[in-house]
Amino acid sequence: MRGLALILCAATLVTGTNASGQADTPASAPTLTSEAVNPEAVAALKRMSDYLKTLKSFQLTANSTRDLVTVDNQRLQTDAVVQYKVMRPGIWVHFDSDLKDREFYFNGKNFTIYAPKLNFYATAPAPATNAEFIKAIYDKFGISLPLEDLFRWNDGDDSDLQALTSGFSVGTARIDGVRTDHWAFRQGDYDWEVWIEQGDRPLPRKLVIVDRTDPALPAYSARLNWVLNPPLSVSDFTFVPGKDAKQIQLATLVEDKK
Repeated sequence: MRGLALILCAATLVTGTNASGQADTPASAPTLTSEAVNPEAVAALKRMSDYLKTLKSFQLTANSTRDLVTVDNQRLQTDAVVQYKVMRPGIWVHFDSDLKDREFYFNGKNFTIYAPKLNFYATAPAPATNAEFIKAIYDKFGISLPLEDLFRWNDGDDSDLQALTSGFSVGTARIDGVRTDHWAFRQGDYDWEVWIEQGDRPLPRKLVIVDRTDPALPAYSARLNWVLNPPLSVSDFTFVPGKDAKQIQLATLVEDKK
């Protein structure tokens, strides 16, 4: 899954037993083979993605922790907060971490990335739909939005699903007071988990990704809080530079064909 690696690089564990993330059914994980993908696990991902596509608008706040590994294999943690506003079309993202601060704007016509602390911004034309925009900025600029894979599981491309080598139910858990189903997956060099809200709102409430290529097993973890169908307008997704903001060129991965 392309985005699993990118979440770890650009962003942005096992069931917790504290007050805000309690396991209701602490079942032990089953013995898995390399082809043990439970169809119910795949169906849960598709149902989550289908539900997200029905939302006319939403706001999302993700509080995340990412592990960094030193040359001496010491694991360090950095925190970040990711805020989303989304409508059709329209995506606004604010990524604020210990290491960087970035804002992304897409209004159905243009894409802008802004560094508030540096006061630099770059703008480029963009496709008309959210899905086309997400694909275009990765293909042309190598930019992946934090957590974008949550919205891609039922986009008509089954390559991510086919890449799964395991998927199973861990049980149920309460995440920040919300009852969820806890699913675990293995895909390539990554182990990952998602906690999906039970009932008629199958929202992802927590995400964990572990990188198995590193002996220190660094992880990315995020808790997700949602506001559904808030009133949003085009102005929420249109960047207006301040008088001292400096425009720069957005580097591309490949030269545009003339």
